[in-house]
Amino acid sequence: MAQQWTPDGWRQRTALQMPDYPDAAALNGVLDKLRSFPPLVFAGEVNALRRRLAQVSEGDGFLLQGGDCAESFAEFHPDNIRDTFRVLMQMAVVLTFGGAVPVVKVGRMAGQFAKPRSSPTEVIDGVELPIYRGDIVNGIEFEEALRQPDPNRLLTAYSQAAATLNLLRAFAQGGYADLYKIHRWNLGFVDGTEAAARYRELCGRITEALEFMEACGINGDSVPEMRQTDFYTSHEALLLNYEEAMTREDTITRIGGWYDTSAHMVWIGDRTRQADGAHIEYCRGINNPLGLKAGPTMERDDLIRLIDTLNPANEAGRLTIICRMGDDQVLEKLPPLIRAVEGEGRKVVWSCDPMHGNTIKSSTGYKTRPFDRILAEVRGFFAVHQGEGTHAGGVHVEMTGRDVTECLGGAQLIDEEQLASRYHTHCDPRLNASQSLELSFLIAEMLKQQRPARQLAQAIEAAQ
Repeated sequence: MAQQWTPDGWRQRTALQMPDYPDAAALNGVLDKLRSFPPLVFAGEVNALRRRLAQVSEGDGFLLQGGDCAESFAEFHPDNIRDTFRVLMQMAVVLTFGGAVPVVKVGRMAGQFAKPRSSPTEVIDGVELPIYRGDIVNGIEFEEALRQPDPNRLLTAYSQAAATLNLLRAFAQGGYADLYKIHRWNLGFVDGTEAAARYRELCGRITEALEFMEACGINGDSVPEMRQTDFYTSHEALLLNYEEAMTREDTITRIGGWYDTSAHMVWIGDRTRQADGAHIEYCRGINNPLGLKAGPTMERDDLIRLIDTLNPANEAGRLTIICRMGDDQVLEKLPPLIRAVEGEGRKVVWSCDPMHGNTIKSSTGYKTRPFDRILAEVRGFFAVHQGEGTHAGGVHVEMTGRDVTECLGGAQLIDEEQLASRYHTHCDPRLNASQSLELSFLIAEMLKQQRPARQLAQAIEAAQ
């Protein structure tokens, strides 16, 4: 590091979006416990993800990042984990086979418990209480005692993250992700939609390909990747005292250095990306792959400055720029950022978050996201990269495997009156399985269109 870095150095900087715990002694006691707990992820896994993302940054792959807006203690259940994992796997199958690219699978899971908020308090019927900041901080119920930040929730978050990771590893490596079993993955409430029909047709084509490969002597016994997959976890590095307590120095791999062992990848939100702020200071010193949210207010010079702070060695796979412009601004705001980064020769993965810039309030009072606007931003993201000759490298979505009605539109034609029927999110609206599959088919088509340009660029690079 150009400047000396320590895991607690962020405490000397301004830390936005951090809760004010009423009992500092109790908080410190919990943090001491967390420091003694085992890591949730390991340096070798983190380094493997960086290598995969390095390939994406070079145009050889696609980052699929998705999961809950905010994980809930109350909804913690193996079925919910399984269903979200399954939809992500179904999306990855569509992208891999339909788009003909390797897919790096990263869940917003096993740690996405904290949420940034636009105001520190909220008022209901004349009563003002602290805002809900996610289950890791306080309760969603509008009660004074539950809205006070409680440090013991950090321990619950760790416990649920550990259990979630254990199940995800079992799913990824224990046969659940076996390509030979894709027909058995229950589509449930997606049945009857165009996405389900297209998915089943795709499964049939994959089965034919697998049967051909098996006839040639290639099967899951000789190629383990056909029966298992790599799956990584991520969350926003918002609650810095928790992240600090989970930071460990690597003494096993040859790379060494510090790792945030709460997740394989963490990202910095659009509200906490101040160049001199605590979140940038903390993240610059860990070896994890980092995400950086870039909204419509991001300026070119600021982005270059942040990239140089977070990735001073300009290492491929270190940094992902997660663009969240809104469908009405992506065509205007994204090109200058890409030109600045390309002009300076900085190595990044470009990913699209089509969710956060397209949030509206329905006439019935529910926060929602129109699915057509989500699709429009993804189309705009790909169009910009095609125009700039760069690689549209990923998508970052809030989604769930549950049968929710939180985002308007899609094949199920969810309207404003239907939002209330299955609106379960603890914070922001999520795509359901049907909408997620629809999105993956759209992206697969655009990846297919992007492929000839990518192959030409790789051929030119090889010739040089």
